[in-house]
Amino acid sequence: MAYESSTGYAAPSTSNLDGDTALPMFNIEPVSLQFPLASDFVAAEVANNVLILALSTGRILRIDLDSPTDIDDIDLPKKPSEVGIIRRLFLDPSASHLIITTTLAENYYLHTQSRAPKALSRLKGVSIESISWNPSQPTASTREILVGASDGNVYEVYIEPSSEFYRREERYLKGVYKTMDGPVMGLWTDLIPGKPDLRRVIIATPSSFLHFAGKIGRHGHEGSGSIFSKLFESESATVHDLSNVAPSAPSMLAVSPESSETPTLDHTSGERIFGWLTSHGVMHGKLFLSSDTVDLGGKVINQAKMMPRSQIPPSQTASGRPRKSQDAVDSMILSQWHILQLVEGRFVAINRLDDTVVLDQPVLDPGQSALGLVADIKKDTYWLFTTREIFEVVVTDESRDVWKIMLKQQHFDAASQFAKTSAQKDAVATASGDYLVGKGQYMEAAAVYGRSTKPFEQVALTFIDNAQQDALRKYLVTKLSNLKKSAIMQRIMVATWLIELYMAKLNTLDDTITTKAELSESMNTAETQDQLSVIRREYQDFVAKYKSDLDKKTVYEIISSHGREEELLHFATVVNDYNYVLAYWVQRERWQESLDVLKKQTDHEVFYKYSSVLMAHVPVEFVEILTRQTNLEARKLIPALLNYNNITTAPLNQNQAIRFLLFEINQHQSTDAAIHNTLISVYASHPTTDEMALLSYLEAQSLGHEQNYDADFALRLCIQHKRVQSCVHIYSSMGQYQQAVDLALKYDEVELATNVADRADVDPALRKKLWLAIAKKVISQSSGIKTAIEFLRRVDLLRIEDLIPFFPDFVVIDDFKEEICTALEDYSRKIDELKKEMDDTEETAAHIKTDIKALDQRYAIVEPGERCYVCGLPLLARQFFVFPCQHAFHSDCLAKKVVELAGIAKSKRIAELQVEVSKGVSVGKKREAAIKELDALVGSSCELAVKLIDEPFISATDNTEEWAL
Repeated sequence: MAYESSTGYAAPSTSNLDGDTALPMFNIEPVSLQFPLASDFVAAEVANNVLILALSTGRILRIDLDSPTDIDDIDLPKKPSEVGIIRRLFLDPSASHLIITTTLAENYYLHTQSRAPKALSRLKGVSIESISWNPSQPTASTREILVGASDGNVYEVYIEPSSEFYRREERYLKGVYKTMDGPVMGLWTDLIPGKPDLRRVIIATPSSFLHFAGKIGRHGHEGSGSIFSKLFESESATVHDLSNVAPSAPSMLAVSPESSETPTLDHTSGERIFGWLTSHGVMHGKLFLSSDTVDLGGKVINQAKMMPRSQIPPSQTASGRPRKSQDAVDSMILSQWHILQLVEGRFVAINRLDDTVVLDQPVLDPGQSALGLVADIKKDTYWLFTTREIFEVVVTDESRDVWKIMLKQQHFDAASQFAKTSAQKDAVATASGDYLVGKGQYMEAAAVYGRSTKPFEQVALTFIDNAQQDALRKYLVTKLSNLKKSAIMQRIMVATWLIELYMAKLNTLDDTITTKAELSESMNTAETQDQLSVIRREYQDFVAKYKSDLDKKTVYEIISSHGREEELLHFATVVNDYNYVLAYWVQRERWQESLDVLKKQTDHEVFYKYSSVLMAHVPVEFVEILTRQTNLEARKLIPALLNYNNITTAPLNQNQAIRFLLFEINQHQSTDAAIHNTLISVYASHPTTDEMALLSYLEAQSLGHEQNYDADFALRLCIQHKRVQSCVHIYSSMGQYQQAVDLALKYDEVELATNVADRADVDPALRKKLWLAIAKKVISQSSGIKTAIEFLRRVDLLRIEDLIPFFPDFVVIDDFKEEICTALEDYSRKIDELKKEMDDTEETAAHIKTDIKALDQRYAIVEPGERCYVCGLPLLARQFFVFPCQHAFHSDCLAKKVVELAGIAKSKRIAELQVEVSKGVSVGKKREAAIKELDALVGSSCELAVKLIDEPFISATDNTEEWAL
């Protein structure tokens, strides 16, 4: 089957507030059938996009509307003549379970996975009028469901499909309730939040509406017995009865769809709407959810309302006049906002909020009968079935007029919720504001007016004329939040006006607290203090949010004119005007506040600008802040550091300028000469006589092989402030040892001079010169010759004769006779040592001469079987060499081996000599000289044993078996 929409019956188009024509809210479209009908439809159901059609022949068609060409054609087990014609179909919301009842009270069950309906033997003879499916919507089995019969009985049944032939589909069947006033035309069960065993059950008959709520029973395992018996036995029903009910009038119970894409006031927290069709009309209301089940039924019934049948327009006669008799309602369902009814072949849609008829459209031809209206509560679709046709009721933007209805009923919050266009929202806001002003609720009206387009002047004057400054302030805040960003001038004006209002309000509250007066009979001073805090926080939040809409200069003037210091500083802080805040606190010498502002600052220019004054008054805290900053240009802080150093009397270990400079050098690894020069300047200019700190810095620079300071500048400063040790160190680091020693001696720092002289070990002559200068100073200062002599013993470069010229003329030799004798003794001892060395050398030379003479008489014994160490052949076969180490070689073998082991030059020369000797190139004395040179080169020494030490004993050509163990 395929279905196609053709031109159908449509509701008149409506217009929204903006004047745009909208699509019809309800459009009834016939669905064309793509298969021949062998018989008429007798029943139909739709759930979860699955359509079930029952034919008078007993056939059942199951169609998936998502793929309508796939049709399951299912027959009942028996012919209609045996079991009756299908009367009703009951399909659960998930489309998993189908119960079929016939005119002869035969009942069958069909699962979605099956093609063979199974007879429900325990329900045989029960004429089913309604079914309440399990609210958990199971798919494998029905679990516990309630079945309403035409005789007023309510049964609980548990149906589970089975493939066993003799096993019944029903696990159990039990009667749990019986009504006393007719058939059970409607059943509904749902869960109540709070506890898992809470249920609500609604039973509807033609004249009674019964509401049960309470706990259900539990058993050892699922499906072992009835769970609703306890509910009906222990709980009393809340009943709503109707009198004078027409016995032949149709009755039914309908519930609204599960969900909707649009927000709905009535479906908040999952609450749904019920509709009970009676001969009097349709009673409808909300199915409230509450864990307190005691008054739940009364709340549901008391807040429900009856839409009388008279609300339905009567049909017209052939002459065009309305009929006097009431038209019969054949069927009823609920959509999200409307009650849809089939009345004498007409489709009537009535808005349940205000009972207005939004559509009254004839659908059926005269004499054409209908099966009724069906709602798919899962997919929120609606259907009309006749015996030969199918119509889909297409709903478009059903909630379009809800805002108007809510507005008429003065439900402004709900109207605003459902208003969609800006014009609709504006209309709601304006009407709501006027209503609230009329009731004197100015604060509430201010928030509403702020979202409307009502003229700004009118609203502002309304609040001003009624002396409602708080409401005016709230209106301006709301209006500002809704103004476009492009409306720059309007935003600045409104924001500036709000600043004025905030200041006026704060002053008023302060005056009230000061005078301990009451603003009204219900507000005391403590409450005024609380309100002051609230308004101050509100002001702070306002400037933080809308600071871009405020002109700084204007705001400063307004706040200053009201004398609001705290608010002035808060605004300046919010807009990051730290210059203003710091200048404010510094001018008042409020140093802690100044530091608090500075801690939040990231603009380095502010640090440079206020560094001098802060270093002068709070140096410790200011330096602490400086050390936490990154990327500061430390050289820009040098003037402040020098100014602080000029006025401080703190010792060096507490000097904050030194602390910051050392931090830059040690932590930030600063190599800036200005930083290092400043540190030297502070060290050198300090009144203390202790040079250890300055000297430690200079020594650290030398140890690190660095000199980031200007040596000339440092030297001038140290000389100016008489930092002798530092000057000497600088001279030494510059390699100017003479100047270093001279300066030390100038200030009588002999020990310091000696340290320099000891370090000057590069040039012995310079070192001796330095020691002579030191000796001269020591001799000139010493009170006796003994002191000078003691100094002489400290160094090994000077002798007594070097010092004699420095002694005074009146010094006699007796004063240092002992030292001269000691020196002469040293000289004598050294002369004896030299003589002994000369004797040893002469003796060694004699031994060498004797050895040379013995060489001419040396010989070696060659045994008859001696072999060449290279070729292994008998040695005496040809010319050979024998070495003192007893190695013997053929001369040619030895030459060949020497060529292999010798260097390139020696090898080349041996080859040249061999050619000269063998080919007779040289003759006579020249040839003898060549032979002599060749023998000398070849037989100069036996080095084979040494050079062959890394070669293996067994070569690749040797027979390894001879070496086997």
